[in-house]
Amino acid sequence: MSIRDIIEGKRQWRAHVARVKALPPDYEIVYKEIQRYFFKVGPVGLSDGSLLTGILDFFEEGVAAGKGVLELIGDDIAAFADGLIKDSPTYAELYQESISGEPGTAQK
Repeated sequence: MSIRDIIEGKRQWRAHVARVKALPPDYEIVYKEIQRYFFKVGPVGLSDGSLLTGILDFFEEGVAAGKGVLELIGDDIAAFADGLIKDSPTYAELYQESISGEPGTAQK
């Protein structure tokens, strides 16, 4: 990874954060809670940025349609977040498999 890649990554992240801040307050709160949850759970696909960008696009469409955030995702924010990553492995699961000694996993 070159210094240009790092700078471009920071530029993209700052643009992403600016989009989040432009959301209405209820959308911004829910987005940040989902983001915090994903950073804690660690879905493997999170690093490419498409998951969070997809959520942000979905929220922006909801704002444009004049819907409230809970109309889009339902009353259970955690269930919505879990539904997005239900088929994605998490880093915690990969780690657990690596130390449990299950067949087909790396052993230390």
